[in-house]
Amino acid sequence: MTTKDDALPSRTTLAVLGQPPSERADAARNRRALLSAAHRIVAERGVDALSMDRVAAAAGVGVGTVYRRFGDRTSLAYALLDDGERQFQAAFISGPPPLGPGAPDAARLRAFLHAYVDRLERQSELLALAESSSPAAPYHSAAYRIHRMHLATLLTRLRPDTDTDYLIDALLAMLGARLFRHQRHELQFSTDRIKFGLDQLLTGLIPEPREERLHQPRPVDASATDLVREARQEREQQLDSRSP
Repeated sequence: MTTKDDALPSRTTLAVLGQPPSERADAARNRRALLSAAHRIVAERGVDALSMDRVAAAAGVGVGTVYRRFGDRTSLAYALLDDGERQFQAAFISGPPPLGPGAPDAARLRAFLHAYVDRLERQSELLALAESSSPAAPYHSAAYRIHRMHLATLLTRLRPDTDTDYLIDALLAMLGARLFRHQRHELQFSTDRIKFGLDQLLTGLIPEPREERLHQPRPVDASATDLVREARQEREQQLDSRSP
């Protein structure tokens, strides 16, 4: 079955900060309807339930409409992330400090990493899906380029003596959605622990005054000793269960 919605334009990918691409009023309305249907599916059933067929059914259009509009499931995920990405970019480019201008560069860098962890907590499933189309997909997105330019500005001023290109990619790799999901759901790291670990990386890169380091709280679940003890106990239990 086809409808007038089948005249929708071709696929949309994640936009960068600024004005969205111009669209006909009916095309923009149809796009919002499709994204609204996709958001409902994710909210009610999770990202695993997101499919082009389900979006078409929920929006009351032919599945060809959804494919022509977004191309594939990964591009649909990028479109669902678009509003959050725009808000995030606006916050670190022109929002209040410490994430936005007005704070020291080191504080802005830390605030960026922490804010991204908060975003991962809300949208890591969608971000992981968006990253999954190819091994290089995350590095070719418009969002990654914007994040990279922002960190380049901060790091070049903070550590002009270092290889900032390498350091930027290394820091952003720590914010990969699949790594985050592994840490949160398999290793059971809290977001506070992840942020504390990122702070430790930054301290090695940009040493803080000693008095600031002494007063930095340590998350209660970040004890390496406890983790080693738990791993040993689990291993011993596995060995005991195999004994005749």
